[in-house]
Amino acid sequence: MTSTPRAEVSAFFDEATFTVSYVVKDPSSNAVAIVDSVLDFDYASGRTDTRSADAIIRHVQDNNLRVEWILESHVHADHLSAAPYIQQRVGGKIGIGDNITLVQNVFGKVFNEGTEFERDGSQFDKLFREGDSFTIGDMQGQVLHTPGHTPACLTYVVGEAAFVGDTLFMPDFGTARCDFPGGSAETLYHSIQKILVLPDDTRIFVGHDYKAPGREDYAWETTVGEQKRLNIHVGEGKPAEEFVRMREERDATLAMPRLIIPSLQVNMRAGQMPPADQDGNVYMKVPVDTL
Repeated sequence: MTSTPRAEVSAFFDEATFTVSYVVKDPSSNAVAIVDSVLDFDYASGRTDTRSADAIIRHVQDNNLRVEWILESHVHADHLSAAPYIQQRVGGKIGIGDNITLVQNVFGKVFNEGTEFERDGSQFDKLFREGDSFTIGDMQGQVLHTPGHTPACLTYVVGEAAFVGDTLFMPDFGTARCDFPGGSAETLYHSIQKILVLPDDTRIFVGHDYKAPGREDYAWETTVGEQKRLNIHVGEGKPAEEFVRMREERDATLAMPRLIIPSLQVNMRAGQMPPADQDGNVYMKVPVDTL
């Protein structure tokens, strides 16, 4: 019986948005996937910066890596994706869950994008469905549809590692909010169970870390076994009813993410900016009393 290959994972932490991006390497080749990249954005000035993406690009180039995939775990509401910037420089196909169309329909209306905004996911190179597989060199990746935080959330299982996006956080911080349009605490609970049935030694890489009270350092790697035992929201077999009640009460107290308005407009376009106006400049819309 052959053992599951162990993915080589390099993490890149963006403290401004508490986001963790990953370069996932096939141990038998130079093939990699990049998961949940960040385009730096200063909301006050409206200026973008590529320092976070450039760190990933330098890692790829310095190690002579071949980018096969640029994967999004979902349409992020707290940071802008750098996927097209990275693709232009080092290649790779941009992938996301096929429920991106639901997100595009909702937020196409919120931002009054009109009929010129395609709502079919065609901005992405690949739309993944539950049970789909993909390869990174000789490594097999599997796709789990894990909605609840958003309708389009995916977990990518590569070898013995799972990249869960915002579905789970570190055990001492718990789980993601579910109060965005299309979110559901009940759905999230059942999605998490799909992750927790993976082997206990499966490494879990989370999409964010907010350094839970009492912990000195940021962290982003845990295991299925640790989540089952220790996760403060779902560990020790907490029932769905208890989780849903907790999650809905907690979500009612949370403010909107600082970058939600620019993030959604860019990320539902696979990281592309909205089209330039007649003057050649790019503008973001701010819907008033809508979100």
